[in-house]
Amino acid sequence: MSRTQRPHNPFWQAAKVALAYCVTAFLWIAFSDDLLGRWLGVSGEVTRYQTIKGWGFVLVSGLVLYVVVLRYLRLSAGYAEEIAAQRVEIQALSQFRANIIDNASIWLNVLDPQANILVWNKAAEQITGYSRDEVRGNARIWDWLYPDPQYRGFVRRKATELLEQGASLSDFHTRITARDGTEKVIAWEAQRLYGSEGELVGAIALGQDITERLAMEQALVENERYLTTLLGNLPGMAYRCLHDQHWTMKFVSAGCEPLTGYPPQALLDNAVVSYASLIHPEDMPRVAREAYEAETELRPFALEYRLRRRDGREIWVWEQGRVLEEESGLVEGFIMEITERKLLEQELAQLAIRDPLTGLFNRRELERRLCEELERSRRYGHALSLLMIDVDHFKAINDALGHERGDEVLCALSRQLQRSVRPMDYVARYGGEELLIVLPELSAEQARGLAERIRSETEAAYPGSHPAGGPLTLSIGVAAYPAHGASVAGLLRAADQAMYSAKRAGRNCVRLAPEASAAG
Repeated sequence: MSRTQRPHNPFWQAAKVALAYCVTAFLWIAFSDDLLGRWLGVSGEVTRYQTIKGWGFVLVSGLVLYVVVLRYLRLSAGYAEEIAAQRVEIQALSQFRANIIDNASIWLNVLDPQANILVWNKAAEQITGYSRDEVRGNARIWDWLYPDPQYRGFVRRKATELLEQGASLSDFHTRITARDGTEKVIAWEAQRLYGSEGELVGAIALGQDITERLAMEQALVENERYLTTLLGNLPGMAYRCLHDQHWTMKFVSAGCEPLTGYPPQALLDNAVVSYASLIHPEDMPRVAREAYEAETELRPFALEYRLRRRDGREIWVWEQGRVLEEESGLVEGFIMEITERKLLEQELAQLAIRDPLTGLFNRRELERRLCEELERSRRYGHALSLLMIDVDHFKAINDALGHERGDEVLCALSRQLQRSVRPMDYVARYGGEELLIVLPELSAEQARGLAERIRSETEAAYPGSHPAGGPLTLSIGVAAYPAHGASVAGLLRAADQAMYSAKRAGRNCVRLAPEASAAG
């Protein structure tokens, strides 16, 4: 160990104390024993023994003293080291506390019992724009932050109640004016501060700037109000559901009840009824298949299907939806009623294929269906027959009784023909007073028998309908596949020729197309 360190060594210090004690005691015993022996006249031998015994005691007591002093010095050194370490820790803790207070992300200030500001951290400076040097001990800060006297008085009363009555503040909001003139909303948490002996030393207040948060909350409320208004006025139902077998609804808009007849709560989590159970059973397989394909391919889908309302009414709906990629298993979309549109479409479709006067198929639709039936007859070897019907002397009816009466005759005859045939047969207005019936799976002879029955029923049903006083009569031509034609044009031509053959034969009769007309 170096010389500069030796004085601080407890072993060396204890040794010095013990050595000083021993030297002093040795000299004292030697001197005092010699003086006492001379004074009392004691022999030198006795004196020497007395001196040696004293020196022995000194050596033992010196050793004991060394041990005691060494222990004391070592304990003192330990205490000194602990005190030094505690002093360092206290300094570090004080610095840490100062840093925490000063660098805290929230506004922190401490008030004395007279409501003067003692502590004002950096967050307070950043929020208000006022430095701690301007604020500490300056009562004008209240005027700066709360320029409105009435509002300032309200805030000061709250601070006074805190200091005098101990009324702690929690989530207490104030609106301050910063140095730059901007207004900010601060949420406060405050309570009293007490000293080590329980005396009141002031209050501590923590403030958080919630201006942006409140603005965002207000914007969110406005957005929710806007969306609620928008969804409530949409002509349909917005929804979010699980893509399961029940289409379990997790959200439905207010349009649910006008659409389905059920309030939204009835459909949420299938509380009363599942949405899937409202879909028409005939449409459900197609709807489920198309929705599943869309989910698998992660693409939007659009569907049209029938829905059964709570009151039992059946309506058509249009649905557009998409699978939420970010939330697996969820689908969101919009459903609206399109019943009127579907009815209009159906009406337009009927107008495209129906004769507007009689309601029978028109010529274009008749030829399309005849083409399909002819193809089936070729494929499966089934019979197929046609009846070409012409109203005898129809021009005379129009001329004598008027076109309106002629139209009534055509409509009545059309209804009679529809009653006379099977559901699988087609009746069409081919042109003017000519009507045509397609008879799938009916042979020429069977068709001829049906034609004869129709002719006789018509004659009996309309006695005196002719201007000359006679009954309404028909001339009917019969043609069959493949005997009289192998194509649509060939069959129509053969039936038309047979019908004119009936007219040449004196009308009010049935004629079968000859085999020779089958070419074509």
